[in-house]
Amino acid sequence: MKRLFDMMLCLFVLLVTAIPMLCVAILVKFTSKGPVLYWSDRVGKDNHIFSMPKFRSMKVDTPAVATHLLEDPKSVLTPIGDFLRKSSLDELPQLWCVLKGDMSFVGPRPALYNQDDLIALRTEKGVHVLPVGVTGWAQVNGRDELPIPQKVDLDVEYLERKSFFFDMYILWLTFIKVIRRDGVSH
Repeated sequence: MKRLFDMMLCLFVLLVTAIPMLCVAILVKFTSKGPVLYWSDRVGKDNHIFSMPKFRSMKVDTPAVATHLLEDPKSVLTPIGDFLRKSSLDELPQLWCVLKGDMSFVGPRPALYNQDDLIALRTEKGVHVLPVGVTGWAQVNGRDELPIPQKVDLDVEYLERKSFFFDMYILWLTFIKVIRRDGVSH
């Protein structure tokens, strides 16, 4: 049922966001050199590596590390990068991964392939068996501001509480957080 819901919601969101996504793609292309999309290797369900797209919000030569590990994250943003990240518009291409089945709408956020500490802790706690998500319980409870152990504790809580109605609640909270721009790292 979760996969069917993901597919139906994904098609609806694609219809609603097609024109805004085209506008974002044009803005990315004309405000900085490099490709429109940035593809990063991420860790999905059962620690499977997949490629996840985002609208590129950082300069082409930025190291592939978690944003909080960059010395000065603002210095590597493209001219519209800050806006894309604050509005979460950079996340829209992830709908492709939902369609493909690499991601769900709700689940733990996919770790970067090189976030060994996060991957190891999720595996130790059994969270790695969940499909990763565009949003998740940790995202609505602190997003980028949470330390890894706390994120994983929230992922474990999601594992224990997961249900259709809990997913609906997380999607609603995500909508509110995006509108308010809560917990977005720059």
